[in-house]
Amino acid sequence: MRRMIWSLSVCLIAASATAMDSITLEVSAGDHDRQNSLVSLPLPKSLESYHHFTLTRTDNRQSIPVQLQPGESPSVVWILRDKLSAGAVRMYELTSATKTPATSDGVTVDDDGKRLTVKVGKKPVLVYNQSVVTSPDAKHPYYAKSGYIHPVYNPSGKVVTDDFNPDHAHQHGIMFAWRKTTFEGRSTDGWDQKAGTGKVEHVELIDSASGPVFGVFTVRLRQVDLTAPDGAKPVLNEVWRVNVYGLPDQFLFDIESTQSCASNEPVVIDKIHYGGLMIRGHADWQKHKTFDYLTSEGRTKKDGNHSRPNWVDMSGPVAGQITGVTILNHADNFRSPQPVRLHPTMPYFCFTPSVLDSFTIKSGDSFVSRYRFCVHDYEIDKEIADQLWLDYTQSPRVRVVSNP
Repeated sequence: MRRMIWSLSVCLIAASATAMDSITLEVSAGDHDRQNSLVSLPLPKSLESYHHFTLTRTDNRQSIPVQLQPGESPSVVWILRDKLSAGAVRMYELTSATKTPATSDGVTVDDDGKRLTVKVGKKPVLVYNQSVVTSPDAKHPYYAKSGYIHPVYNPSGKVVTDDFNPDHAHQHGIMFAWRKTTFEGRSTDGWDQKAGTGKVEHVELIDSASGPVFGVFTVRLRQVDLTAPDGAKPVLNEVWRVNVYGLPDQFLFDIESTQSCASNEPVVIDKIHYGGLMIRGHADWQKHKTFDYLTSEGRTKKDGNHSRPNWVDMSGPVAGQITGVTILNHADNFRSPQPVRLHPTMPYFCFTPSVLDSFTIKSGDSFVSRYRFCVHDYEIDKEIADQLWLDYTQSPRVRVVSNP
C-alpha cells in the first residue's frame, strides 16, 4: 500500500510539473493599420510563476515567437508580423512552456569583453563599445571613447554610422552627451572632448540576454567632470537599456537612457543649440554631400534645424544603395516634441531639449529619455515613418479574454 501511495504521489507531482496554464488574448489594431508592430502585455497573475511561453493564433493555429521581458513589471512581448487592418482584432492563445522555442530570426547579444555585438539571425545590427576605442590620430589622443554604439548596420550589411570623422572627431556613432553643464559652479562638457573639461564613459555591463523576439543589454555609464580641483569627479550616472527586435528586413531598436546625479549636488543642463542624443551618419554622406533629412513636419536640412518633430530620418546612398535611419522621439520625453539640431552640411543630428532653455537634474530625480531607431535600406516616406511613430507611442491594445 505504501508503495502504491508513493507511486501515485510521484505521478501527481510529475503531472503538476508538466501542466500548462493558458489564457486567451485579443489584440486590437485601433484606428491604424498594424504590421511589424510590437505588442506587449503585462504578465497576468495566473502566469507570473512561469518564464517561458508559446503563443498561437487561434484563427490559423500559427505559432508566433513570444518572449518574457523581465523586471519589476514583467511583460510578454511579440511582433505582429502579418497586417492587422484598422478596426480589426486578432485572437491568440498564450500558454506556459518549459522552454522558449528557438527561431531563425532570433536576436543574439554576444559579449567578447570589449564590445557587445547584436545580431538578428546572422545579420549584424549594432555594436556597443564597452572598452575605450583609441583615436586613430596619435596627435589627438583625447578623442578616445567608450560607452557608445558604432557601427550600426542596415539589413543589407552596410554600415550606416561613422566614427572619428576628421571634421568632428568627437562625434561617435550613437552617443548621449550634454554639450554644456554646470556642476558645483564649474562648466563641464561631455560632448567636445578636445576642450578637456569632461567626458562620458562606460562603467559596467549590468546584464544582457538573447531571445526569439528581442535581444537586450543594460549598461552603466557616467559623465565626468575633468576640472574638479581634487581630480576627475562623476557628475551624472546613466543607465542605458537597449532592446533590439527580431525584424530581419528593417532593424528596429530602442534606447532608454536614465540619468541621475552622481552626488547630492544638482546638475544644470545649460541652454545651448545642440547636445543630447546624437547620431553621426556614414562618411560617404559627408564626403559627397549626398544626405538629407526628412522630419515628421516635412522639413529637410534646408529648413528643419531647431524644429520640433516627432521623428527625423537621415538617409543617402551608400555603395549605390539608399540607406538611412529614422529616430523616433517618444511622446513622454522631457519637452516633447524635442527640438532637433539638424546640421545643414554634415550628416549628424541630435534631439536637444536644451535649445528651449536650461533645466536642472536634481539629486534623487531620474531624467528618462526614450528613442526608437529604424534602420532601413530603402527610401522611407512620411507615411511609413508616421506609422512607425504611432506604433511606438500608441501600440496595439491587448486584453485578456479568458483567464482560468
